[in-house]
Amino acid sequence: MLKNEKILITGPASQVALPIAREFAKHNEVHGLARFSNPADRGVMESLGVKCIPADLAKDSFDNVPEDFTYVLDFAVLKSGNFDYDMAANAEGLGRLMYRTRKAKAWLHCSTGGVYQLDGHNPRKETDALGDNHHTILPTYSITKIAAEAMARFAARQWNIPTTIARLSVPYGNNGGWPSMHLDAMLAGQPVAVHTDKPSAYNLLHEDDYIAQIPTLLHVAAVPATVTNWGGASVSIEEWCAYIGQLIGKEPKFLYTDQTLPSIPMDLTRMHQLIGSTQVDWHDGIRRMIQARHPELTLRQ
Repeated sequence: MLKNEKILITGPASQVALPIAREFAKHNEVHGLARFSNPADRGVMESLGVKCIPADLAKDSFDNVPEDFTYVLDFAVLKSGNFDYDMAANAEGLGRLMYRTRKAKAWLHCSTGGVYQLDGHNPRKETDALGDNHHTILPTYSITKIAAEAMARFAARQWNIPTTIARLSVPYGNNGGWPSMHLDAMLAGQPVAVHTDKPSAYNLLHEDDYIAQIPTLLHVAAVPATVTNWGGASVSIEEWCAYIGQLIGKEPKFLYTDQTLPSIPMDLTRMHQLIGSTQVDWHDGIRRMIQARHPELTLRQ
């Protein structure tokens, strides 16, 4: 783990980044950059010992951002649906922040499997075609994340910033995630939306694993930027919902529709070569997630 470093985390109160901020703040000087439009988020960060830097990536200057961070972990993403705003935040803001923190030893830009062109159930490799696979639910997401990757590549070369671009699949854990949303839907008796081209397979990545892998992702940062998929076991929505149902005693109901995400499975060969494999079995991770988020439930075997 990282110790005695000065670390900047963007989007620190998000589902993915909050566990990272909590863990790294134990042994490092951690700063969190976000709009902090919700005062409660700032309170959580400060309670963890994170120093908050209020800033809007789309329009604010970064004059209040220190220039001497040793590492930057970029987990911020805007999904407002406004192309001008989201492009300014996710791509332009990324470039401006990389310039401001160009003295860092390494940058980690968290990208997404949402940048890949869909190709049925074929696992996506880092060299495969990119495309807009989120247009049915988040119209700006894929396009601005692809633009962000281009900006990170440019900034790494332009200012000699060792950078890793990690294309995250489906993160989950005690702080939530997509399986947690499906759990809540099942508890409420609501159907889970699943694409008609079933099964809908992704690569579940538990928060314990992605926290543990961040130091290695920083270690493999390079110029030109290192690009890698980032995920765990290949599991379908149908599979993890069935297991959730087994634990809570409720059979999932599925709503099959074209107006949701289809499969975006990843080929993890390059990831395993660079940073190794994951350790948390997804069944154990799902069980722990349910126990943490719904302690009132008595889980079945």
